[in-house]
Amino acid sequence: MSRPVKSRRYRLGQRQASAEQTRSRIIAAARELLATPGDFSGFTLDAVAAGAGVARMTVFNQFGSKRGLLEALFDDLAARGLVNRVQAVFLAADPREALDKLVAAFGGFWTSDRLVIRRIRALASMDPDFESAVRARDERRREGIRTVLTRFPKKPRKADLEEIVAILHTLTSFETFDNLAGKDRDPDEVVSVVCRLVWAAMESEDVLSCRSAPRRP
Repeated sequence: MSRPVKSRRYRLGQRQASAEQTRSRIIAAARELLATPGDFSGFTLDAVAAGAGVARMTVFNQFGSKRGLLEALFDDLAARGLVNRVQAVFLAADPREALDKLVAAFGGFWTSDRLVIRRIRALASMDPDFESAVRARDERRREGIRTVLTRFPKKPRKADLEEIVAILHTLTSFETFDNLAGKDRDPDEVVSVVCRLVWAAMESEDVLSCRSAPRRP
């Protein structure tokens, strides 16, 4: 009596693995389409389906809409290029080191697939619902900054804390890194520049006892 159960479980496992492979193939096709130089107005579910070698309905069944596909692609990029880096931020014992690691984490992420991320954010600007989804991800970065800042010895007033959080949120944004990187600037150099800007902002605000922080190269 146990064999049919095992057989059903095996078939279920096969179907699940096949669905995950199809999903990964669709996300890869979406990324490749967005990474292609030139006009990205051709980014449609039909084009993604053709690139993945599946029917349009398969894409729809997996993601529900273009927005759902873009959210999945953004999450996939983050899982590959950001999650481990962010984990290192919160493992750092020194809050100054954690702040540097946070800047490096997002600098590395923003430059890991720069054209694709730029286009995802551009598409978000044209879709209010998707824009809110991207904004929610940006808010996670804001919360991460706030968490690191509250680890500093001197506890600022709430208004001071929120002001410095807003400044650092701007400095660590994709738009800041993208503008500083220009056409061919080295990503590590951009991270170094943003680190200097972050510490200059911290010192000018004088709210977290950062005047004693070592100068960043």
